[in-house]
Amino acid sequence: MKQLWILNHHAVEPGGAGGTRHFNLANNLPMFGWQATIIAASTEINSGRQRLAAGENFRLECNEGVPFLWIHTPKYEGNGVGRALNMLAYSVRALLPRYTRGLPKPDVIIGSSVHPFAALAGSLLARRHRVPFIFEVRDLWPQTLIDMGRLKEGSLVTWALRRLELWLYRQSTRIVVLLPRAVDYIAPLGIPAERVVWIPNGVDVSAFPEPSPRLRQDGDPFVLMYFGAHGQANGLDILLRAMKLASKQVSPGAIRLRLIGGGPLKPALMRLAEALELKDVSFEPPVPKKDIPVLASEADAFVFNLIDAPVFRYGISSNKLFDFMAGARPVIFCSDASNNPVDDAQAGITVPPGDLAALTQAILAVSNMTAPERYRMGCAGHCYVAANHSYNQLAGRLAETLDACVDK
Repeated sequence: MKQLWILNHHAVEPGGAGGTRHFNLANNLPMFGWQATIIAASTEINSGRQRLAAGENFRLECNEGVPFLWIHTPKYEGNGVGRALNMLAYSVRALLPRYTRGLPKPDVIIGSSVHPFAALAGSLLARRHRVPFIFEVRDLWPQTLIDMGRLKEGSLVTWALRRLELWLYRQSTRIVVLLPRAVDYIAPLGIPAERVVWIPNGVDVSAFPEPSPRLRQDGDPFVLMYFGAHGQANGLDILLRAMKLASKQVSPGAIRLRLIGGGPLKPALMRLAEALELKDVSFEPPVPKKDIPVLASEADAFVFNLIDAPVFRYGISSNKLFDFMAGARPVIFCSDASNNPVDDAQAGITVPPGDLAALTQAILAVSNMTAPERYRMGCAGHCYVAANHSYNQLAGRLAETLDACVDK
């Protein structure tokens, strides 16, 4: 069995709250001849949960057959200095030989760019062990930060991140991208397009029940649901304002919005809901990934919202969107991304990002659909992700990429 190390700062075990991309890929890789070990930070993103006991610097444990090496990192809140120190602590400690001494020698190492310093650590480890390095590009740093207004083009930090980004591209044997058009960003930097491999996020469709309509009793509210991060890119403030407008056009309590998850903007969103006097909006804590299928069954429809940002021209690959579709409910898709799985599957309604009137009308339209109409859309989404985003299929594509690296 060939060995793979995956460095992902924010990797999540099955019982954690968040995306489990690498666990799901690792769980399916053995049937293709690969065993993966995931090297991740001990603090859980958004919740801040500490996985290690006081005094523990690292721990190797097995989660449903997948080894996780947890590396101690300090707790932080928000996107300030604390988060930067958390990133650096993970990246530096991952390079300490005593942390990885107990792992089987790798044949390939993947560094995943939740942030580029984790990928840098992966590249340096690959050089130490003289094995191929794969750069997994989840977010286009620093371009995403520039497009979100958090970095300025021409600043010293931007210059340094661009230099690091280009170095990582050049060091990699293959570049795995999650965004379908990321090659349009990478190839102009002088990187051969044939080195770029698209492996999007996926979903464990088998964890979801067979599609069936939600049974509502007379007087039960129509439940619109969102679960996931409450951050800048999600633009959930416009969703709250749309709910305010929609509530004026229906009887009291007819439509309920459930917002489940955490993130830096959650307190501000809660204050906005209070200011808007929204009676039918609930803010709920994140749930473990394993509880998502049951949670999804409690919805009548989902809403997926992104702000209008240039970076989305390279496409999206959202865990929560595929969970929404696997949950077999219609999806209101509010985004101008270059790819639109909801439209491809005919599984919901698409509206432009930031268009308050259009989002309001979409909420009213989906709530006024007949149960058979919503069931048809939900089934279409479920079938689409089963055919295009199953983790068994995606693990096979990753295994082909790994084999190509070691056969060079």
